[in-house]
Amino acid sequence: LDADTAAVVGRAPLPGVLRHLQLAGPGGPVLVPSESANGLLRVSLPGGQVSSEVMTGPMAHDATGTAAGTVFVANEAGGSVSVVRGDRVVRQLTDVTQPAGLAPVGDRVGLIDVRENTLTVYDAATGDGIRELPAGDGPTHLVADRHGRMIATDTRGGHLIVFDPAGTPAEVGRVDLPGEPYGIAYDPVRDRVWVTATGANLLVGYDMTDPTPREVARIPTVRQPNTVAVDPDTGRLFVTGTADGVVQVVDGPA
Repeated sequence: LDADTAAVVGRAPLPGVLRHLQLAGPGGPVLVPSESANGLLRVSLPGGQVSSEVMTGPMAHDATGTAAGTVFVANEAGGSVSVVRGDRVVRQLTDVTQPAGLAPVGDRVGLIDVRENTLTVYDAATGDGIRELPAGDGPTHLVADRHGRMIATDTRGGHLIVFDPAGTPAEVGRVDLPGEPYGIAYDPVRDRVWVTATGANLLVGYDMTDPTPREVARIPTVRQPNTVAVDPDTGRLFVTGTADGVVQVVDGPA
């Protein structure tokens, strides 16, 4: 989509059932886990060509890249996380039950386990587990902010939970967010996290100056807003209305 007009400027056919996207770095490639193909696709920008495909494990659900180029892939139905360097799996982590959302912070990577309701922090270089923390009653997704914190949506519990993964990882902030918080995106320029409440058709914005998020905006959305993305250059927001197959474009508050 054109970020200014929302016009479709290209389509890239990809194999398998796909749900999540993350950028490996500025300008790409896009990390695309393929749940039915059980692997990781790297998709180049702006052309949309698949530059590599790596088999990782059953139902590859989410993937995130570290500063060193290592990619962690959550294999949701396989009870494992694949550590990928280049086009090769160098380690399989099996200390998880149903891995889901992933996010990197410096030399650490966070992983949400939606069955165990936990956040596990790993060493990004070795894949060794550092600490497992409770993460509410039903966490799903995770992002990192510019302060080196990790922010999780507790979908069943109705919370937004903030963790500091440095040193001995710990929870450092939490706010109530009824309405099944699910999709999440972070704007590093404005230091703002945006969360969709899928049960309430709302997009809620929080200032992240402090560890406890401070609500700054509530915006009605299209139905079933499963995902949100933000353009940090403009602050513009993109919300997927899954129920109706639409994308809502919102100029974010200043």
